[in-house]
Amino acid sequence: MSAVTEATEAADLTAAELAGAYRAGRLSPVEVAEAVLARIERVDPALNAFCLVDAERAVEAARASADRWRRGEPLGPLDGVPVSIKDVLLTRGWPTLRGSRTIDPDGDWSQDAPSVARLREHGAVLVGKTTTPEYAWKGVTDGPLTGVTRNPWDPSRTPGGSSGGAAAAVAAGMAPLALGTDGGGSVRIPAAFTGTFTIKPTYGRVPHFPASPFGTLAHVGPMTRTVADAAVLLDAICGFDARDWSALEPPSASFADGPDDLRGLRVAFSPALGFARVDPQVAALVRAAAEAFAELGAEVEETDPGFADPVADFEVLWFAGAAKVVEHLDDERRAELDPGLREVCEQGARFTALRYLDATARRMELGLVMGRFHERYDLLLTPTVPIAAFEAGREAPPGSPSPRWTSWTPFTYPFNMTQQPAASLPCGFTAEGLPVGLQVVGPRHADARVLAACRAYERARPWHDRRPPVLDPPAKP
Repeated sequence: MSAVTEATEAADLTAAELAGAYRAGRLSPVEVAEAVLARIERVDPALNAFCLVDAERAVEAARASADRWRRGEPLGPLDGVPVSIKDVLLTRGWPTLRGSRTIDPDGDWSQDAPSVARLREHGAVLVGKTTTPEYAWKGVTDGPLTGVTRNPWDPSRTPGGSSGGAAAAVAAGMAPLALGTDGGGSVRIPAAFTGTFTIKPTYGRVPHFPASPFGTLAHVGPMTRTVADAAVLLDAICGFDARDWSALEPPSASFADGPDDLRGLRVAFSPALGFARVDPQVAALVRAAAEAFAELGAEVEETDPGFADPVADFEVLWFAGAAKVVEHLDDERRAELDPGLREVCEQGARFTALRYLDATARRMELGLVMGRFHERYDLLLTPTVPIAAFEAGREAPPGSPSPRWTSWTPFTYPFNMTQQPAASLPCGFTAEGLPVGLQVVGPRHADARVLAACRAYERARPWHDRRPPVLDPPAKP
């Protein structure tokens, strides 16, 4: 096999496959880093998933990893595996601009976020930072600093957001692993739109610093092509960090361990949560996935959790957080913001403390509803997003009841309000060839149960070897 062929294939391997190849001596982390960097150079001009690529540091880290593997002393299964970092997470030596012109790139960039620090400790190869809408405020990925990010399955479509660059990078083989954040669906929406896997863990499972201006809505999560890779990445980033006062104790067992048997699980299937409108193609694919859970041994019952759409209360919490993000900016700097962000900041600044506390109380009531619901059901299945990916560069598709991204994401933000673990895994494609996601929600602290169920579905309905059209070889002249 030629070196060119090896390099081309190396960019498509999962993290688990790379660890096996390193252990057997079939591949070097340097070969893989170079393959991923070559993939970025070839594919990213069409997608705009990266806002920063540091080839020199990536190759340097890969060489150090290769030396550890040669000595038989790897730091773990992520040693030498390429990873991208969403540009809202501090990364030592690289500016974290959060998709905004209002942040000084020459600032003090001497700290890592907790999850990034854990990746370095495990020997991962950091290749660059991925795009995000300004301050990660919306469910698509475009903004005044980095422009429009596009979907590998159809570059005219959005990859979703706000972790859209991360999802596009994973789907297109521009690093098998990515770190994203999720305050209202921001890892799950792009996973659904790009045919990748993710889990928003229980709040506090992954330490977060600095604290998000969106408060306890925001989670850090792994973004990958397979459930197994997500479990290994989640293992790595759960380590303790004293800078996050709300962080949970690290888990006592690996998320990669344990049974992945659905037999006996009580699973609720809610096709619309009782209030959402769902595209017929999406509805049919998600229903088929729920039926597959039953075929695999789960006791599946169609039922709704019993809450009304909490969008008004979520928007109070989210828009007030956005207003807090930009409160230090003068009028001249505010004029540089994404116009949609300016609008929600102005709205958020008008909410009173009493209205915010009322939304918080409604949030607690929603948590109580879901806590009682999960006394009866081990898991809840829903669509991740009620539609397939729409035109890139828009906040909402034509016909949405409002111009805001919350108008088409009814299945994601409720479970940020309740802090529950929620995964999105591919469950099929529309007639146009666009991916559709199934959301798997568990009770708080049941991250391992959610991952195990997703692993069982993945084993029965594998998807990760289906690659997007953007990876097709260029046409010969």
